[in-house]
Amino acid sequence: MKLFSCYHCGNTIYFENIQCERCGHRLGYYPSANVLLSLGEEGETWSSPQYEDRTFVYCDNAKHAACNWLIDASPEGEIYCAACRHNETIPNIDDPANLKRWQTIEHAKKRLFYSLLRLNLPLATRQEDPTHGLSFRFLAEGTSDPDPVMTGHDRGVITIALAEADDAEREQRRTAMGEPYRTLLGHFRHEIGHHYWDLLVANTTALNPSRTIFGDESEDYQNALKQYYAQGAPAAWSESHISPYATAHPWEDFAESWAHYLHIVDTVETAAAFGLKFGLISDQTQRHLDPYSEYDFSRVMDNWVPLSSLLNNLNRAMGHPDAYPFVLGPSVMAKLAFIHGLLHPSWDADH
Repeated sequence: MKLFSCYHCGNTIYFENIQCERCGHRLGYYPSANVLLSLGEEGETWSSPQYEDRTFVYCDNAKHAACNWLIDASPEGEIYCAACRHNETIPNIDDPANLKRWQTIEHAKKRLFYSLLRLNLPLATRQEDPTHGLSFRFLAEGTSDPDPVMTGHDRGVITIALAEADDAEREQRRTAMGEPYRTLLGHFRHEIGHHYWDLLVANTTALNPSRTIFGDESEDYQNALKQYYAQGAPAAWSESHISPYATAHPWEDFAESWAHYLHIVDTVETAAAFGLKFGLISDQTQRHLDPYSEYDFSRVMDNWVPLSSLLNNLNRAMGHPDAYPFVLGPSVMAKLAFIHGLLHPSWDADH
């Protein structure tokens, strides 16, 4: 995540901010330009000195304190932003508890969409592409089905259990499932990995290379999951997989690797925005690092490895568990490099 500054006063502002704490101007994220605009009100619309020829309106979900994204104002324009227009189902927000959890979910989803937009990934809605369009269902348990809500992906439809927005509930599930890392943003990044496997790998020239690296996804998925939950991961799973769950099936291996790739890229960008620089000192490596557009995967990892060590040791210094409790061995690095190649086709792993 990059850092932003208020155009009116120069104060540092952050992605989720809705108001500049120094000068008081309203703020809104304009995804088309990846900028957080400081705004002036003009009747029912908003303007910014950065874009004098345009006026903006907030996404309709701003009235629920669930969004701070902007849309170009037009008489017949879309009322939802580039992220919220993918919502298919939201919980009953007349319930204050549901509203608070949905707001939390939306904040995590916006960070996901920041990355998807930065990577120029396809983002068709279900209306635009009924077969492969992306949509979200945020469901509270006990509303229409007595069975527990399962977070998951099904042909472009991503379901997130509303309970995952509750810290205590999520920690209980993390402990019960033996997961070292479980966050809302992690759920989004994992499930979207399934979606982009369908778009970028299935029925493309990337399928056979993917099978070489991750395994044959035609293996029976449901039986593979039953076996995983009955027996757990192999003892030496960390030698070839990013997490125990990645061993369950090649699809899960890809989705877990995809999620970690997004973790890495976004954290490296954040560190660079704060002026942290790692890697070898040379003219090439000291040029500005934008991990979202960086074609050289090794340069991203040259920054990530020492950065993750720093993050873990900072957490330990504060008495917290490691921020990134994962081992990136050669097999895992090859999987991350494969995903990088999908997103940056000009990159050559053997260059």
